[in-house]
Amino acid sequence: IGQAGAMAAAAMVPAAGGGDFSDLREIKKQLLSVAERSRERGLQHSGKWAAELAFALEPLPLSELPPPPVLTEEDARDLDAYTLAKSYFDLKEYDRAAYFLQGCKSQKAYFLYMYSRYLSGEKKKDDETVDSLGPLEKGQVKNEALRELRVELSKKHKAQELDGFGLYLYGVVLRKLDLVKEAIDVFVEAAHALPLHWGAWLELCNLITDKEMLKFLSLPDTWMKEFFLAHIYTELQLIEEALQKYQSLIDAGFSKSTYIISQIAVAYHNIRDIDKALSIFNELRKQDPYRIENMDTFSNLLYVRSMKPELSYLAHNLCEIDKYRVETCCVIGNYYSLRSQHEKAALYFQRALKLNPRYLGAWTLMGHEYMEMKNTSAAIQAYRHAIEVNKRDYRAWYGLGQTYEILKMPFYCLYYYRRAHQLRPNDSRMLVALGECYEKLNQLVEAKKCYWRAYAVGDVEKMALVKLAKLHEQLNESEQAAQCYIKYIQDIYSCGEVVEHLEVSTAFRYLAQYYFKCKLWDEASACAQKCCAFNDTREEGKALLRQILQLRNQGETSSTDVAAPFFLPASLSASNTPTRRVSPLNLSSVTP
Repeated sequence: IGQAGAMAAAAMVPAAGGGDFSDLREIKKQLLSVAERSRERGLQHSGKWAAELAFALEPLPLSELPPPPVLTEEDARDLDAYTLAKSYFDLKEYDRAAYFLQGCKSQKAYFLYMYSRYLSGEKKKDDETVDSLGPLEKGQVKNEALRELRVELSKKHKAQELDGFGLYLYGVVLRKLDLVKEAIDVFVEAAHALPLHWGAWLELCNLITDKEMLKFLSLPDTWMKEFFLAHIYTELQLIEEALQKYQSLIDAGFSKSTYIISQIAVAYHNIRDIDKALSIFNELRKQDPYRIENMDTFSNLLYVRSMKPELSYLAHNLCEIDKYRVETCCVIGNYYSLRSQHEKAALYFQRALKLNPRYLGAWTLMGHEYMEMKNTSAAIQAYRHAIEVNKRDYRAWYGLGQTYEILKMPFYCLYYYRRAHQLRPNDSRMLVALGECYEKLNQLVEAKKCYWRAYAVGDVEKMALVKLAKLHEQLNESEQAAQCYIKYIQDIYSCGEVVEHLEVSTAFRYLAQYYFKCKLWDEASACAQKCCAFNDTREEGKALLRQILQLRNQGETSSTDVAAPFFLPASLSASNTPTRRVSPLNLSSVTP
């Protein structure tokens, strides 16, 4: 009977074919239907997701609204117990709900019975965690119900008596028991049995660690797969692919969906396109002013831009809406962190973790605060927790690298920076950190490769070339060093705004000395004059100019047999000393 019930339930909600958005009315029907079915089973988040998506589509006329689900004999028999138990469940009296559902046979009531037991165990675990341990202690508390649930659900699974929702719950239990491989198989099965249930897809997103793994999954060919792929691409930092998917979903008719808009903002945040992300978040807040989800990401952007008034307004605003939401606590934590009140900030991140110990962002941010407070051991614990929650969080790996750097443990440091780099191959910060590590370990060839690659992928902090130049200096490769300094100066000045960079003076000083050794007086004096503009190199610049003048007076001619390997940008060379323009050196010797 169970299997027949499952098949009937699956047949009730057919899903349109893969990526086929031609019939939006049919899709809206499916979304409304699955939203209702999710709510009946207490799956609020999946219900909310489907309802939000349905809201973005045109309303349906009365004649086209989805019919109420057909009740079976079993449903009728269990209706009284289900109705009573569901009211207890909604009031979070999970044990009481489970007690009245014992012995129920219908799919819906059986799911609620198992789910009540699962949530009861989770609630007890969370209460005990909050009571007994500070959020930094390793939670030894386990959900006691998991093992029993696994035994019962696996029997049902073998007998093929679980519907899509039952399979989803079985997968969650397996994941909680750290049986990742089995959990993935079950979630894939759940997605096939009930493609419209977003919860199963989302769980899959959290378990897939790379693109290779994604290739080997046989997923159902339905329009839901497009939403799943867009989400997983965002998670795996494949942002271009993700943005393409979201754009095609908008074109298909979901342009009003706040879920998609927020995901696009998060994607831009992930590739550090801060202006774009900020403008999308501001637009989102106009459309959905009481939204709290993703607002912690918005606050990260405001923090990076040091936008104190806007961050303060956001924190006050969210506090008025709901001050005991995880995201609200993170926003307030960011606000205090921006004001350099790190103890207060850490306190709010701790509060966020008491509300939800599996909240990734708060662990990472708390690690950053402990770093600011020079409490490295607490920072390490916080970052480790973040990685336990999500192994793809590059910020936590990078944070661990930084803490071990402070502790002067370069081998550990190297391991963590490598992991961060694997997750963000085109992020210059990870590459520069890796290069510094290799330098400390005296692996200079590797260090050179890292710095060069950091420059090649677009150096955010404009430090890679200077570090590369200093390495060449160490190795007495003066031509390459000079080449790097020239590129660095060109880069800094081509930005338009001359950043207050300490290293500009270093670069001019080195180049002045280099040209001086090459007996290229014009170039040397151009650089020496530039040195005079900086406090730390002024005296050296003046001394070098005096030396050049002396040598010129003694009749030393500018050397012509040494070819100047490159040239300064015209804007930099002093007008009275025209710089010789010679083709740049071939850089293949430095390219890894």
